[in-house]
Amino acid sequence: MATGGKNRDARAARERTRLYEARRRFHDDQARRRTRDNLIAGIVGGILVLGIAGAQTLYFVAGPGAPEPAPTSTPTPTETTPAPTPDSTPEPAPESTPTPTP
Repeated sequence: MATGGKNRDARAARERTRLYEARRRFHDDQARRRTRDNLIAGIVGGILVLGIAGAQTLYFVAGPGAPEPAPTSTPTPTETTPAPTPDSTPEPAPESTPTPTP
């Protein structure tokens, strides 16, 4: 009755099969987790880039980074009249200086 060797071989084969299946499941789970993590990172990264681009746009269009509006010169009715010529400038009025008293 030498059947003890068969049981040991069968038990070792079952143990190898169990370990192989455990490693295969672990590897498959790791691959799924990496795929999920990459997808989440891509979505979060895209949202972050869009948020930054939107913030910069708002800052430079409507925020403190917006350029100051420059005043434009529009002709007014007084600016359309010609300026006086140098010949018609009025003469300065004579100054009255006080005379010193003795």
